[in-house]
Amino acid sequence: MMNKTDLIDPSAKSATKASHFSLTARVTLFVALAIGISLVLIVQLVQSAVHRHFVDQDAEELQEMTTTITLVLSENVGERNALVEALSRAITGYQGVFFEVRAQDDAIIYSSFAGDLSALVLAEGSGGHAHDAHVVTAEVGNTTFRAASRVVTVAGQQFRISTALDTDFHLQFMSEFRSSLWLIMILAGSGTILAAWLAVRQGHAPVRHLSDSLRTVQADRLSVRLDPNAVPMELRDLVSSFNLMLGRLEESFARLTHFSADIAHELRTPLTNIITQTQVGLSKARSENEYKELLYSNLEEQERLAKMVNDMLWLAKSDHGLLKPDRESLDLAKESQAILDFFELLAEEKGIVLSLEGSASKVMGDRSLLRRALSNLVSNAIRYSSANQTVKVTLANNKSSEITLSVSNCGPQILPENQSKLFDRFYRVDPARVRQSDGAGLGLAIVKSIVVAHGGRVTVSSNESTTQFTLHLPQ
Repeated sequence: MMNKTDLIDPSAKSATKASHFSLTARVTLFVALAIGISLVLIVQLVQSAVHRHFVDQDAEELQEMTTTITLVLSENVGERNALVEALSRAITGYQGVFFEVRAQDDAIIYSSFAGDLSALVLAEGSGGHAHDAHVVTAEVGNTTFRAASRVVTVAGQQFRISTALDTDFHLQFMSEFRSSLWLIMILAGSGTILAAWLAVRQGHAPVRHLSDSLRTVQADRLSVRLDPNAVPMELRDLVSSFNLMLGRLEESFARLTHFSADIAHELRTPLTNIITQTQVGLSKARSENEYKELLYSNLEEQERLAKMVNDMLWLAKSDHGLLKPDRESLDLAKESQAILDFFELLAEEKGIVLSLEGSASKVMGDRSLLRRALSNLVSNAIRYSSANQTVKVTLANNKSSEITLSVSNCGPQILPENQSKLFDRFYRVDPARVRQSDGAGLGLAIVKSIVVAHGGRVTVSSNESTTQFTLHLPQ
């Protein structure tokens, strides 16, 4: 049988492992990599520069030796013995320098090198080891030489002058210099990485302090707020966002607490009525009609409970995004008139006039849901209106490509501080109002859920003479 872990993408596993590294470790690793690459490049550049300096210095010295020997040749070209004697004294006071002079017939006139220097230079040069056009590096035994060979013409005769320098001293210096340079770079890199680690860790100190502060937030301490001015500038947006989140959570918890208390109260009232009436009915023998009245009374309470539970289930479905309107083209004027016709008898009993004004474009919506929303608004308007008053439904197209449907009635003013709470579940402006005739307090919450599901919004305005609820629906 295949386990769930067998289905995990390997790339996801590597990403999960990578996420286990702390920010300090990640930044320090990146800094170490950057510093390491930089130091290696610096070491290579410095070594190359020093090596090139020695090559140029040796080339200049070889050129000076060739110039000196050429001068000696020009002064003693006619006398062979004098020339050899002069060449032996041409370069004195130097250690590790060698030269060789050959005549035009390739005969050696003078050589201070134990071997065929000119042949060695020409062989190294043809092998592609030359550092430039004239200077080559050659190894003889355990000694490394830098040498050059040049043909000069003196008094009509051609001579090949080959010169060489012992570079073991330079190589030893370069070896020691390379070791010292790597040691310095390693120490400097280690110090820099340590400083970077300390800087990053110190820079993350406010994050750790912020984390410690967040741990103190409990469900019973949602009123706590963090001070944005107590953290660095980069974290102020995070703290502000966290404070906003705490505010929303506190508001949600408060609504949930009130909702729990309200639903307990709403359920207790009909249940208490049912229990009390049943106890009274069973307290003594009663006639068949009295039992029927008791059952009818209990049925009313049970229907009220069933409606409340159904409305709560409907709202829960809406909260979870399960409410999907079945859209069709609707004429709001016809739909509104159908709702007004339905409430006409109820309005006549209370002496209330129902009217429909204005017109609007057709909308794409769910017929049953929009009728339910409009029915809740009209029934509320009738409930809170007095005799000889008018409940008016108004349709209009506004400039923001919205269709508005307003339901207004003459009734008590709703204060601004209460208007934003009207669409909360079980909320009543007047808690002392008789509940048996006022419903469960879920009607406006259902209205808002329906309108939001259609991509619209609902607003309310109220003054001393009129209260108006308006549905804003997209065209």
